[in-house]
Amino acid sequence: MSILKNLFIAASSIVIVALLYVLWTETQQKSSKAAPSKSAPAIAHSKTTHPVHESDLNIIELSPEAVKRLALEFATLEVRSMPRSRPYGAEVVLPTDASVIVSAPLAGTLRESPGREFPEVGQSVRDGEPLLELLPLLTPELSVLTHSERIRVAESKLAVAQAQIDATGQLQQAKVQSEATQIAFARAQRLFKSGVGTKQAVDDAQAQFESASEAFTAAQARKALVDDINLDAEAGTLQPIPIDSPLQGIVRSTLVQTGQMIAAGAALFEIMNDRVMWIRVSLYVGELDELSTSQPARLTLLDGVHSEQDTIAQPIAAPPTATPLSAAVDLYYEVANDNHHFRPGQRVAAHLPIIGEAETKTVPWSAVIHDIYGGQWVYEQVEPLKFVRRRVEVGWVEEGRAALLRGPAVGAQVVTAGAAELMGTEFGFAK
Repeated sequence: MSILKNLFIAASSIVIVALLYVLWTETQQKSSKAAPSKSAPAIAHSKTTHPVHESDLNIIELSPEAVKRLALEFATLEVRSMPRSRPYGAEVVLPTDASVIVSAPLAGTLRESPGREFPEVGQSVRDGEPLLELLPLLTPELSVLTHSERIRVAESKLAVAQAQIDATGQLQQAKVQSEATQIAFARAQRLFKSGVGTKQAVDDAQAQFESASEAFTAAQARKALVDDINLDAEAGTLQPIPIDSPLQGIVRSTLVQTGQMIAAGAALFEIMNDRVMWIRVSLYVGELDELSTSQPARLTLLDGVHSEQDTIAQPIAAPPTATPLSAAVDLYYEVANDNHHFRPGQRVAAHLPIIGEAETKTVPWSAVIHDIYGGQWVYEQVEPLKFVRRRVEVGWVEEGRAALLRGPAVGAQVVTAGAAELMGTEFGFAK
């Protein structure tokens, strides 16, 4: 019994010592946490009165050093006479002469131009650049002529010969006509100088002479073009005819392949010039009298928000078009597209100027900032070093100034440079 009693006393002593050690450890931890930090407190250059959501107003107070570092700039909200504009949905379209389909002048076989690959869709081409070659007839080096090919050779020779004969006859006729009108013009001048003829007779003779001269020049050009088609007397073959690009642009579509036999007049490829684009704006016919259609239009993205990337489009005289079912008429504008920024079929927002100006509250456009929900705000300086975010509604932007439909009172000082930094300070993602 004495041994058990001693063991019980020893175990109780160990438990009591362990409990005392745990209590001492907890006391040391609490005291270390409660001890004040000896490091120097951080100096805050900006502070807010209380954390709020973005829809609530908040007063931002900056230190003089923060204002100096941010280089804040201010402007006074004032009333000005502002030109007005109205946004409309618009479509980017190609001009009527921007797309050309190149056709084969004669029947024959297509092949690639020496040192060039077959033109691919989207490839940029220059004006007069050779894209393909046309072999009007098969040469003995390429193939042995069959019976049907010999018939085609004979038909081609006849067509070329007939074209050359017609060109020669037209050139002679144009030459005789030009010489006759020249003689008549000289005679009319002599009669007028002698007092027998009239001024009207001289003018008529001069017009006939100039018209005949133009016809003679065109006949010479046609004769030279036909003469470039050389006939091979030995095999009855023709030299390859280069197919050049008629304008500078990009290949929009190709309708043939190399080695293909094609007929005269068959479409080969289409070249599109997108360096100049048209903007078609559809609007309700009842609003047409309210707009100044002779002034340029501002092009923005579909959200209608103005930016430095906006493009100015000039009005042009285009064929009138309309949509009877929607009582809409179309206005056309022209814009340069050297950087290929616009594409056919692209939708944009066109801000058209309205006749007359309006007296409205305005601020510099740089003072307006946007939140993640599209809301528009400005920062107003209510006291030195204190700023408040105010909601505004921008009606339109012209010449770097925003017309406000609602906002702070006239005379308020708004921040024009550094507003984004103030928003970062207010919502905690900047210091």
